[in-house]
Amino acid sequence: MKAHPTIVALSSGAGRAGVAVVRVSGNRVRFVVETIAGSMPEARKATYRPLRDRDGAIIDHGLVLFFPAPASFTGEDVAEFHIHGSRAVLARLLSVLMAVPGLRLAEAGEFTRRAFEAGKLDLAAVEGLTDLIDSETEWQRRQALRQMEGALGQAAGEWRSALIKAMMLLEAEIDFSDEGDVGGPLIAEAVAGARGVLGSLQVALGGFAAGERVREGFVVVLAGPPNAGKSSLLNALARRDVAIVSPIPGTTRDAIEVRLDLGGIPVVLVDTAGLRESSDEIEAEGVRRARQKAAHADLVLRLRPPDSEPERIDAGTTEIAVATKLDLGGSACPGEVGVSAVTGAGLSELVELIASRLGKLGQAEPALVTRERQRVAVADAATAIERAALLPQEQPELIAEELRLAGRALERLIGKVDVEDVLDSLFSGFCIGK
Repeated sequence: MKAHPTIVALSSGAGRAGVAVVRVSGNRVRFVVETIAGSMPEARKATYRPLRDRDGAIIDHGLVLFFPAPASFTGEDVAEFHIHGSRAVLARLLSVLMAVPGLRLAEAGEFTRRAFEAGKLDLAAVEGLTDLIDSETEWQRRQALRQMEGALGQAAGEWRSALIKAMMLLEAEIDFSDEGDVGGPLIAEAVAGARGVLGSLQVALGGFAAGERVREGFVVVLAGPPNAGKSSLLNALARRDVAIVSPIPGTTRDAIEVRLDLGGIPVVLVDTAGLRESSDEIEAEGVRRARQKAAHADLVLRLRPPDSEPERIDAGTTEIAVATKLDLGGSACPGEVGVSAVTGAGLSELVELIASRLGKLGQAEPALVTRERQRVAVADAATAIERAALLPQEQPELIAEELRLAGRALERLIGKVDVEDVLDSLFSGFCIGK
């Protein structure tokens, strides 16, 4: 592992808090600890110490932890100072640390990037870590944790090992086919092994849509005629005023989106323009966009105000029929859920039904492939194996080349080759202390 300058950063949340954690990583860590805390504590044991500046004045009393290389998050010597979360204490400690020769502030995601470069995490696990930090719902937490723990990296390793075995069989056939101790249909065996990998890749790709939805949120569109109560229902489900509510028809012209956690499921709830024919150019465009949003939604809530006929959206969409404004004397028809955004009647039933419908779109186990970058790499590997399987067995050299390309795609998946641009973009999204 190449040598890096020693870096320091606040790893806990910014602002006033009970405890703040300052992390240091690099070859100057031991000097830093001895300078600030007086002496090295026992490895991986929290030790209570006075923390002092260069003049011996106490900055604060706190816990010091030391993680010697290579058994640390970054693979380097790492120290953590757990101090009181006062802005003044934190500012003073960082000022003293930054005065130590050879230290600098960490860049965004630099600790995790060092962990990646040290082989502590593969690229898929790093992506899982950033998803875990960003997770807002239970489904997102479970999926991100599985990624961070290396589920995709482990699967990629198994796929790659199987392809290497198949390539070894092909090499044996190419180089030693005339030797007496090399016998049997090696090419057929190699292709059969590659087909087994192909099946696993296709299963992983099959779960991508659900995995991406868990990361980004299932899209639920509120649709219906003007004054159907879409904006009121959006505000009621969000429990805050997100959209303007007015008795004037056509108030909502463009889509309004809000992210929600409904029963642990991430949801992007979308309020749209009322569906009707209009000579107003702007409103007509809003209606067009509303229909487009509904056509591509995971679920449509089809709203019907009192004394109105149900508005059909699209026979191909998954819908829940909702009768609104029960507080104004409305009533639900058979198959509808009756709600009132004013009194809250029927809202819990509606939320449970939404969660049930969206839950059927997910999977029992969190998806392996959750990002477009991952999907492309797995799809490239699958395509190369498909080409290999179609080649005549009299061309083992070409079959081996296709399997090599498949293996290289899997190396991209876990970050072994051709990922510098991906790394720069990914780590820039991390917080400074991670």
